[in-house]
Amino acid sequence: MSAPNYNGILTDLVNGNFLYPLNKTLLSIPIKDIQILPSTEGYEIDLINKTHPNEKIILISDENTREVLGKRLFTNLSKKMNIKEYVWKNPICSIEGVKKIQEVSRDFSVLIAVGSGSINDTIKYSTFLDKKKFSVFATSPMNAYTSPTASVSFNGLKKSIYSHPATSVYFDMSVISKSPQKLIKSAFSDVICRTTSQFDWILSHEILNTPYNEIPYYLLNFYEKDLFANAKKIKDDIKSLALLTKVAAIMGLSTFFTGTTHYGSMAEHGISHFIDTFAKESHPGTSHGEQVGLATLTISKIQNSIVNLKNAPLLFPTIIPEKSIINYFGSSTLDLAKKEMKNKILNKEMADKLNIYLDTNWEKIVSKLKSIMISYDDLWNIMGNYGAIRTVEDANLDKNFYNNAVRYSRFMRDRYTVLDFVGDSNQIDKYIN
Repeated sequence: MSAPNYNGILTDLVNGNFLYPLNKTLLSIPIKDIQILPSTEGYEIDLINKTHPNEKIILISDENTREVLGKRLFTNLSKKMNIKEYVWKNPICSIEGVKKIQEVSRDFSVLIAVGSGSINDTIKYSTFLDKKKFSVFATSPMNAYTSPTASVSFNGLKKSIYSHPATSVYFDMSVISKSPQKLIKSAFSDVICRTTSQFDWILSHEILNTPYNEIPYYLLNFYEKDLFANAKKIKDDIKSLALLTKVAAIMGLSTFFTGTTHYGSMAEHGISHFIDTFAKESHPGTSHGEQVGLATLTISKIQNSIVNLKNAPLLFPTIIPEKSIINYFGSSTLDLAKKEMKNKILNKEMADKLNIYLDTNWEKIVSKLKSIMISYDDLWNIMGNYGAIRTVEDANLDKNFYNNAVRYSRFMRDRYTVLDFVGDSNQIDKYIN
């Protein structure tokens, strides 16, 4: 296949010949092929035969993704190979949905997913359970397509599960350019959080000595500045949209180098997960990525304030506000909070030791944090350039509820973030409007 592409460093990562200069090692990924193409039309059979020759294949889409891409794929592929099609009505990525797809694909060795978060994650997890292969044709510029994790709902509670990656991932820019602007804005918001996530991961490394890995940020640095500089063009310019798609793909791939999603999912994602879990009937219909964008600004404001402190704030033993959590969210949520807080809760001895460490090393820590940050004002302007949700009012979220998300989301996730830092230093209330 010799189609022109927008792959950039993705080609070297797929081929296993990208040299990471900090330790002189070659980086590689388990995904066999990634293509960001102006169009996949006319290349479908070459793409499939490259990674799935002589396999028994079923193509799975939903009613929307079939119209935008699935129908064309099936028509073109069925002329040259034996392939079956299944159109899933009203897909939902739950354990029940996973079982449904397992049944549908029982007689097939390879599943081809056509777009959609629900389709992609369900097939990812079902093939992981069945020890089968899958590939995906994307219909939006999400990072989930290249990630080995799947977000699956169990009895209404969504869990992020490390499963396995696609064999190959294809981005057809002629299709992605027609995806709803809501999805494109969501994808942008979901990658702009690099700055807040990296801050939190460094902070976690300094406070709890958790592992920290620079590889994702080295890779993202190839394109981040250009992406932000071209934010206004993404709506109408294929090359700018392809740039976003490439950055999102790198975001998803970074799990392979770190063994975690901490590099791009910290306090801002915790707030978004909190909204999705507890808003219930008052949820305004904002996407996960849109909520991440809003929360990124919230967290950025806190982080930019922290690094401007002349002296390190004083940490105190962690207090879980049990009564408030029960009153707002129920006793089962308190049980979850206690479980998630287990590995990051500070007792007096730990707090005392950390205060000595921070007092001695504050200037060095702040210098490291400042070197990787984007200022709050710059983030605000970048997000404005592509029309993102930036305020609680933009999101149609209840302000008191959002304040509770900022105040309590740290108790619902085991990752140490700036919200833990300001919470344990009794500063959280000054950052809640």
